[in-house]
Amino acid sequence: MKKYILFNLLLLCVVGSTFSQSNSERSTKPNVVLINVDDLGWADLGFMGSEYYETPNLDKLSKESKVFVHAYTAASNCAPSRATMITGRYPMTHGIYTVHPADRGDKRTRQLIASPNEKVINDSLYTLGKFFKENGYTTGVFGKWHISDDPKTHGFDVNVAGSHRGHPGEDGYFSPYNVKLEPEVQGEYLTDRLTSEAIKFVVENQEKRFFLYLPFYTVHTPLMGKPELVEKYINKEGSKGQHNPVYAAMIQSMDENVGKLLGILDSLKLTENTLIIFTSDNGGIRATSYQDPLRAGKGSYYEGGIRVPLLVKWQNQIKSGVENTPVVQMDFYPTLKALIAPEKELRLDGESILPLLFDEKMKERDLFWHFPIYLEAYDPKEDGSRDPLFRTRPGSVIRSGDWKLHQYFEDGGLELYNLKSDPYESKNLAASNPVKAQELLQKLEKWRGDYSAPVPMIKNPDYDPDFEKEAIQNAMK
Repeated sequence: MKKYILFNLLLLCVVGSTFSQSNSERSTKPNVVLINVDDLGWADLGFMGSEYYETPNLDKLSKESKVFVHAYTAASNCAPSRATMITGRYPMTHGIYTVHPADRGDKRTRQLIASPNEKVINDSLYTLGKFFKENGYTTGVFGKWHISDDPKTHGFDVNVAGSHRGHPGEDGYFSPYNVKLEPEVQGEYLTDRLTSEAIKFVVENQEKRFFLYLPFYTVHTPLMGKPELVEKYINKEGSKGQHNPVYAAMIQSMDENVGKLLGILDSLKLTENTLIIFTSDNGGIRATSYQDPLRAGKGSYYEGGIRVPLLVKWQNQIKSGVENTPVVQMDFYPTLKALIAPEKELRLDGESILPLLFDEKMKERDLFWHFPIYLEAYDPKEDGSRDPLFRTRPGSVIRSGDWKLHQYFEDGGLELYNLKSDPYESKNLAASNPVKAQELLQKLEKWRGDYSAPVPMIKNPDYDPDFEKEAIQNAMK
């Protein structure tokens, strides 16, 4: 009898332990909501210091989140940034370095033949969509996909308005739409509609695990806001290069819709088991909104082009607060893998930032960017670029601690900055600190070799230095 009782006690302990482990396992596999705003600048939110744009819902979310103030995209414009985030791999793997074509700008001002550039990611790549689907999640994308024709070939069960299209098109924020989406109400606003579709997805899948990817088309051009909000900001004084009322209206609409989605998660009691990530695909357009104290904007590899807002919330799991460790969006994939399927072997180029989310330290590492192509100027007098003809010419960049080095392939130019003392990247220290410049250059060259990064070397036969000199003079008149 004693043996029988002992056996049953042991059995109960085993069953109880198994039940506890099952509950524990479930709690570590949350729903995931990834909100990716298009062209939203690092400083374009209230919690990031803006006094002009009004973002009360995101300001509230920031107080409940880990706020990364040194968060980066892996590229300075949308297609390569999104491809790298979704695949967890450097552009050398998927081949997208820019929005096609790669040889933008007047051919007479380009010294080199740009490296080849892909338009879409290959179907063989194991994307975040495929990862979540194979781990039992229902998956949906609502908005700008931009890296292939159909996200359903990359693991998404539901696709609303996602295609290879990179922006809504002329007059595209109000129905009838240019994207593949039939309006429910005449004159409805695209940002509202995408959010309502995302909310439907949450309601329909509330009893399941889900991955909701919400890449808003907003705040990409064409700038179009609701008239009543535009009127509001016309009558509000701007500051620090932030004074565009239409852009402000778009930001407010985006914030309102984020609030709606968060409200549904709360009302369905899903917030506690939902990991929320909010970010932007690249820096904002400098001519539209300044990102001071950061230099330049979208398309540039100065800080204003690649540093973006980033919030991560998981209620009762992640402590809120400000995190200064540099991270990159390529880290999302390995972080989610470590959380959901740590045993799965995948080749990913980022690193899990779970330690930072749970208030632990990460080993210091270097961050790298590679751009072997050309991206023409947006507004020569506003871009804040190295020269007025291009937001970026071919080159590579490394951030190592507080130091950042830019290397340009056309002329071998080096720019060295200390971001702690000079976040605007205004004082090139390459000549005054050649030891640090060479140290970072060696790291950069080794990284390129390790990842077989293409470096354009073929001279462009159409290049005309006299024409280029005259074009630069004319651009600055």
